[in-house]
Amino acid sequence: MMAFVNRLGAAALEWLRRIGHAAFFAGSVMAAVPASLRRFGLVVQQIHAVGNLSLLIILASGTAVGFVLALQMYYALVTYGATESLGLIVNLSLVRELGPVVTALLFAGRAGTSLTAEIGLMKAGEQLAAMEMMAVDTKSRILAPRFIAGVVSMPLLAALFSAVGILGAYVVAVLLIGVDSGNFWSIQQSRVDVWRDVGNGMVKSFAFGIIVTMVALYQGHETDATPEGVAYATTRTVVISSLAVLAVDFVLTALMFSTP
Repeated sequence: MMAFVNRLGAAALEWLRRIGHAAFFAGSVMAAVPASLRRFGLVVQQIHAVGNLSLLIILASGTAVGFVLALQMYYALVTYGATESLGLIVNLSLVRELGPVVTALLFAGRAGTSLTAEIGLMKAGEQLAAMEMMAVDTKSRILAPRFIAGVVSMPLLAALFSAVGILGAYVVAVLLIGVDSGNFWSIQQSRVDVWRDVGNGMVKSFAFGIIVTMVALYQGHETDATPEGVAYATTRTVVISSLAVLAVDFVLTALMFSTP
């Protein structure tokens, strides 16, 4: 029994140590953000790498989600004669929930793994150590620009995901099924609140951008300097980011939409 308690205590202490180390790492990266903003060209380059290069999968996925969502909602609403609410349900589903969450999961799978592998390979090739030997601050030169790029790119990608999803739903609902176009758009205009619905969705995507990007950078920076270590780090990035996004999404949804 005592051996089990000792192992449990050791595991808890190790878990707390890792949490503290990750928090210290996140704080040091955020502290390097002002210095990185003076290297604006690096930030723009990273926005292109993590944001623009993720655009295709975001747009394709958003369109597909809009198609499927319109079909599923139509089949559910037509039973109750409420097809005029199709546009509203699609819009709220995308801007409140599916847009930020699905974009974050796709971002973790595409850009997050890319960041982890890039930083991990730089560590394995001793490029980070060489920069530190030359008195170059790797956090402001390497990590912080990528952090800024992820935080900036995520809300923009989430907004594009929701926009093309709504357009995809319009194509299926109005052009294919025959839902009235006026009803589809007018109910969205009258019932969707910019600040409560769209604004809260953007806040979610901003929070997800911080989480996914920081997890990716931390896993890359702390990986073992071996090919196997980099491979495991990319896997951990996707798993940890996805679980963290889903957990934080529940908390934010409870806080944002708990009151009418």
